[in-house]
Amino acid sequence: MSDTVLLAHGSGGRLSHDLVRRYFCPAFDNPLLAEMNDAATFALSGADGDRLAFTTDSYVVSPIFFPGGDIGHLAVCGTVNDLATSGARPLYLSAAFVLEEGLPLADLERVVQSMRRSAEDAGVSIVTGDTKVVHRGAADRLFITTAGVGVIPAGVYIGGSNARPGDAIILSGTIGDHGIAVLSQREGLSFSSPVVSDCAPLNGLVSAMLEASVDVRVLRDPTRGGLATTLNEIAAQSGVGIIIEEAAIPVSDGVRGACEMLGFDPLYIANEGKMVAIVAAEAAEAVLSSMHDHPYGKQASIIGRVRAEHPGRVVMKTRLGTSRIVDMLSGELLPRIC
Repeated sequence: MSDTVLLAHGSGGRLSHDLVRRYFCPAFDNPLLAEMNDAATFALSGADGDRLAFTTDSYVVSPIFFPGGDIGHLAVCGTVNDLATSGARPLYLSAAFVLEEGLPLADLERVVQSMRRSAEDAGVSIVTGDTKVVHRGAADRLFITTAGVGVIPAGVYIGGSNARPGDAIILSGTIGDHGIAVLSQREGLSFSSPVVSDCAPLNGLVSAMLEASVDVRVLRDPTRGGLATTLNEIAAQSGVGIIIEEAAIPVSDGVRGACEMLGFDPLYIANEGKMVAIVAAEAAEAVLSSMHDHPYGKQASIIGRVRAEHPGRVVMKTRLGTSRIVDMLSGELLPRIC
């Protein structure tokens, strides 16, 4: 308990959720916000069939350049991915910049060009924005806020409350790469197996999955708080239990070694280019095959199942054959990673 904002309130874990539910949800209460998904989805008056998805996010990563990406690439991919979690085809983004006095213009140019390339790769356009400059010391070089709009095809209904007992849980690839990559750059660490951020736009992957089957019930990109927090969110929203297999969760040698050395659990490390999908059991193999055919899903695997038992809880079967509860992230593990 605290009467001031803590760094841990931005972790994406339990304190972040408490902050949102205590202050923001009551103040802004409405049916769309109450769904608590990564993007709000709605139909326009008079529209036939398709619905819209709308999302927004701010990026304050430190440092602004890291192995595998930068704050600009992160801002575009993060917003594209939040739209993709609703099954939407991202179309347009806005971008607002807060620049600190003294920021080298060469760094700004590098970030802007990175955003241009990322938008082209994702097939979206940055169509509006804003720029503010603050005094030296009033910000950390550069902050970016992006918002995005996309179209959800008719017949696609994806949301965090849709998981059903018996569904398969699919993870698109290795976990923890982004958080460890940012940490290594920030702290000047090097590992025997280099770690590069997984930051990538996943809308193409999601499109391939939906072409394979419309029985994709839930999509989430496990960013702040990692895979563990994301699965806890889904379990709570859907009122189901989740069982995952530790041996089925892909972790790179570099991330595993870094976590062992630093005392971290990969389940709680942030990702920026991975997708968790909860899919009807009968559609799981078709969806998994479609992911394997896509560059961002080659390491996808079924990591668990949804169960009716222990609703709201995530349980992991360990490599030793035991079971343990996987809770939501508490406190701050790695600050300023997105």
